[in-house]
Amino acid sequence: MAKFKGADAHLKRLKQMREQARKQAGEMVEDLAKQHAEEAKASIVKRETPSRPGKPPREVTGELKDSIRAEKTGPTSARSIADAPHALSLEFGTEEMKGRPFMRPAANTVRKDIREKGKAAVKRTQTD
Repeated sequence: MAKFKGADAHLKRLKQMREQARKQAGEMVEDLAKQHAEEAKASIVKRETPSRPGKPPREVTGELKDSIRAEKTGPTSARSIADAPHALSLEFGTEEMKGRPFMRPAANTVRKDIREKGKAAVKRTQTD
């Protein structure tokens, strides 16, 4: 059986690259979930007049804004949630009220950063 010079070192380097890529992917996903939560929070502001349908809700008690957070759910997974009792009704609306989305517009904003951050993470993995 033929032996290749440096094969062990090469395999070790590939394993290190894989582990580094997983770590960076996990960090990136967690950062994006945090960014999404912050964007959603920032869209909810205090104002005198009620929000219009299709626009983010206004801040009244702060309960909705305080319920928005990011959570790491695994090594390469995370989520951002709003778990105030009225969060879903505001996001999607009800039979009596049109929605005042705040999570979906925030996701659209963050989505623009995903490609750039992904490319940067791959480049870091290749150069480390």
